[in-house]
Amino acid sequence: MRPDAVIFDIGNVLIEWRPERFYDAEVGEARRRALFAAVDLHAMNDEVDRGADFRETIYATAEAVPEFRAEIRMWHDRWIELAQPEIPRSVALMRALQARGVPVFALTNFGVGSFEVARAHYPFLDAFDRAYVSGHMGVIKPDDEIYARVEADCGLAPERLLFTDDRADNIAAAAARGWQTHHFTGPEGWARRLVAAGLLDEREAA
Repeated sequence: MRPDAVIFDIGNVLIEWRPERFYDAEVGEARRRALFAAVDLHAMNDEVDRGADFRETIYATAEAVPEFRAEIRMWHDRWIELAQPEIPRSVALMRALQARGVPVFALTNFGVGSFEVARAHYPFLDAFDRAYVSGHMGVIKPDDEIYARVEADCGLAPERLLFTDDRADNIAAAAARGWQTHHFTGPEGWARRLVAAGLLDEREAA
């Protein structure tokens, strides 16, 4: 069945999201390992993605662990350096779909404040036909509610949606609702899937 809309995750699909890489470069691998062992920074980020205040959440975490205060604050103060660079071929595929008249949505775990920072840095984030941002919705993937709300808002049947995400649990939750899915491991495989779905031809996906 040819999809009626394509839904992109953002982190590690359109923009690289590698906090550990950033900290390895800034403080060294040993210090980064100690930091991540002492503080669950990804859980902290999940709270931001659920809608908690970007700066307040991170700074409060930093104050609670003074040994790593400076490093934790970097998660806010230098956030765009954790979320870079863009993945050019993925962005090109997004634009090729839109040039074909295919509606393109975003479904992303992203905080309200961090998404504003990203939008200022990556103008293509304003090009989606619809953007479903967890921080605004108050729920994150893979919670079933977020997928149900996408369906209700866009008015399309689950089987008419094609969704790509780099996380297997997010893909599994969408597939359980009947969405067409693609586990993103790189833009090459995603390009092949879009051609197979009849949404792009080989030249458009190149």
